[in-house]
Amino acid sequence: MATTTESSDAGQATKKKHLGIPEAIFVEDVDSFMQQPGNDTADAVLRKLDEQYQKYKYMELNLAQKKLRLKSQIPQIKQTLEILRHMQKKKDTTDPMETHFLLADNVYCKATVPPTDKVCLWLGANVMLEYDIDEAQTLLEKNLATASRNLDSLEEDLDFLRDQFTTTEVNMARVYNWDVKRRSKDNLSKMADKS
Repeated sequence: MATTTESSDAGQATKKKHLGIPEAIFVEDVDSFMQQPGNDTADAVLRKLDEQYQKYKYMELNLAQKKLRLKSQIPQIKQTLEILRHMQKKKDTTDPMETHFLLADNVYCKATVPPTDKVCLWLGANVMLEYDIDEAQTLLEKNLATASRNLDSLEEDLDFLRDQFTTTEVNMARVYNWDVKRRSKDNLSKMADKS
């Protein structure tokens, strides 16, 4: 009984992991698959499988864009954390910190920053908030952990999606080959009837 519960829990965990991505069912027996309701002709089945394949392609495009966003976001968060750690060390001194900041693409400006315990962070959507350095560091560490976790999850979803591509492509090939064999049998029987 325990093994059944564990295996069903594992199955549910897999479904939850890839929530939103329908699993492609492998067509093992094409003859029985083609007898199912809704599978009238091979062309209709191939259209359905192609539609499913195009949906997977669309999902892949969206996931790849999210992955690119996260891959660019993570280094920015790390760089900001590095700057915060440096400011943390300098906040108790009276010496101002000299730095260069990005004014525009490839244009930097030299600045002198007095010791401070406050920083402003861009949160997105043209929103900037002022934080204590410790609060900002905590927030960015949390954001970095979330972004890394999301990137790992996206990688798993992309791997799962590639498996669905393969399964769908194999199904399409199997149905197409089944139809070719069926047509050749029909042609042979028609030829045999004529002679």
